[in-house]
Amino acid sequence: MKIIISGFGGQGVLSLGKFISYSAIEENLNTSWLPSYGPEMRGGTANCSVIYSAEEIAAPVIDKPDVLIAFNEPSLAKFENSVVPGGVIIINSDIVHTKTTRKDVKFYEIPVDTLASAINKRGANVYMLGALLPIFKDITVEAATKAIEHVFESKPKVIPANIECLKAGCEYMTKLVK
Repeated sequence: MKIIISGFGGQGVLSLGKFISYSAIEENLNTSWLPSYGPEMRGGTANCSVIYSAEEIAAPVIDKPDVLIAFNEPSLAKFENSVVPGGVIIINSDIVHTKTTRKDVKFYEIPVDTLASAINKRGANVYMLGALLPIFKDITVEAATKAIEHVFESKPKVIPANIECLKAGCEYMTKLVK
């Protein structure tokens, strides 16, 4: 699976990529995570490429992602045409108000900021992780939970709210993906 995650710095874009990679590791899959961001980071643009596979990964660079997660308008504009036919585009509809013009991809609009903030103000990226699980199919909630516990092991107080966001995101997307 080849994934591009993109948005403004501070939206948890790079962290979401790490969560996916750690979740893949929990499933004994090979993975790569390649961050890319401007020097201003918070508020500037940030994106990362994540690949996971049962096969060996030759290079971490992605030209044609299977999945695009766009947390802002510039991200959708920049990457939407690179998604493979039959791929998936997911937007944070709280910020991105443009729909894709592509007819050959699955397109999902999720108001992750609104939905996650009811559980955890800073949990939009973890909510999105949960929403990705029904699409990925080969990463379980259990593996993603372990990834969250690993990433936040130095901040154990935030783990329960993040796990709740993860499960809520998965439940939300399960209703959309049938």
